[in-house]
Amino acid sequence: QVQLAESGGGLVQAGGSLRLSCVASRNIYGLNAMGWYRQAPGNEREFIAYITAGGRTNYADSVKGRFTISGDVANRTVFLQMDSLNPEDTAVYYCAANKYNYAYGQGADYWGQGTQVTVSS
Repeated sequence: QVQLAESGGGLVQAGGSLRLSCVASRNIYGLNAMGWYRQAPGNEREFIAYITAGGRTNYADSVKGRFTISGDVANRTVFLQMDSLNPEDTAVYYCAANKYNYAYGQGADYWGQGTQVTVSS
């Protein structure tokens, strides 16, 4: 059963934009935060951004000023607007949701299956 469903990945040229979306299934409730991670080939999964149920956001330094997270955690949705993309942003992007794990940005209780983002030079 897919618990977090991502969409919006694809191929874009450097300098372009993409918008990722994620919806959590109805059996997931009481979330405290939702966010995004990414994993490039040969690298570990890394934190990108999160948003809390109260609307607080946090970003990795590598994407500050270029990526914007938004959403409604209570309604189990989160988005990631990615602007000024560069080839180093190429990775599989994972949606994540926190219910029991309060270490936002350091792990999650639920994960999506990932969506590929490829930025060509």
